[in-house]
Parts: sequence; structure tokens; C-alpha cells
Amino acid sequence: MKSLKFLIALTVLTSVIACSDKRRTPRVEYMPDMYVSIPYDADDAEGLNGDPVNSKPVAGTIPRGGYPAYDIPNTPEGYEKARAELVNPLEASEENMANGKAMYEIYCISCHGKKGDGNGYLSQAEKFEGIPSYKDRDINAGTIYHVIMHGKNLMGSHSSQLTYNERWQIIHYVQKLRSEL
Repeated sequence: MKSLKFLIALTVLTSVIACSDKRRTPRVEYMPDMYVSIPYDADDAEGLNGDPVNSKPVAGTIPRGGYPAYDIPNTPEGYEKARAELVNPLEASEENMANGKAMYEIYCISCHGKKGDGNGYLSQAEKFEGIPSYKDRDINAGTIYHVIMHGKNLMGSHSSQLTYNERWQIIHYVQKLRSEL
């Protein structure tokens, strides 16, 4: 019984000592750089390990996705620049036209309608008014691409929903609808 009391007292005393407040003494850290990282300036002349680093891409390179970046600004001048400079890089094949139609039916038909006349479901339900017909607009492949990327008026940007090829495939299909109106 005495040894049991002694064992309990020893356990309590050890627990109290082990749990005492030692805030003034620093704790041991396993890998301190994992807790507090050393900030490196990637654009600094002396980056990591003293090697010069430059985070800006080299002129003429293509980003990781494999497609050129779209750097035409969302301005009236940018719209006109897209009209003058952008050309559809994809051929108007059956496969591209079929996928363009499928993407059009997912993203465009609810506003622009099956025929591209601006009489889609949202126009018929009077949710949006004044959706233009493709026939009424002075558009080409560059301006359509610019509007897909940046949006215009009530139409928001669809750049995050469509891949590079899907955008151009939709443009083929829109131009086909425009010629049929």
C-alpha cells in the first residue's frame, strides 16, 4: 500500500514537472525552415544560391499549356486589333465543325439561339433583351475570339470554360450560322 501511494505521488509529481510552463526557453524545432521560410526575391539579381534569376518569360515563348497567351487588351482598340490580326488557325473540317456545334449548344444557344439570330431561350423568356443576331453584326473570326475571351455588353467572358481549340471551333460554327442567316 505504501509503495502504491509512493508510485501515485511520484507520477503526479513527474506530470507536474513535465507540464510546467517553460515559455522563456525556446522549443526544439525539427526543421525550422518548414515553419518560417526564407523569402527569396525571384527577380533579384542574386536569387537562390546566388544564381541570377528572372521570372519574366523569354520573348516568343509559349506558356505551359502549349498555346499562345492572349494579350490583346479589352478596349475598343484591342477589339479592332483582334479584327485586323487574328485568323482562325484551325481548318473548317467536319470534326472541328461538329465539336464547334456541340460547344455552341452548350455555351451559346441559350442566348444566341439555334440559328444565331439572338432568339435563344433567355431572349424568349425575356431574361435578356437585345441579344444581337450574327447577321446584324460586322464581325469576323478575330472579333468573335476577342468577345469569347473578354465578353461584351451583357455577355461575360467564356475564356475559362473553353479550351483554345474549342473557341476556334465555335468560331467556325458561328461563321457557318452567319452565312446561313
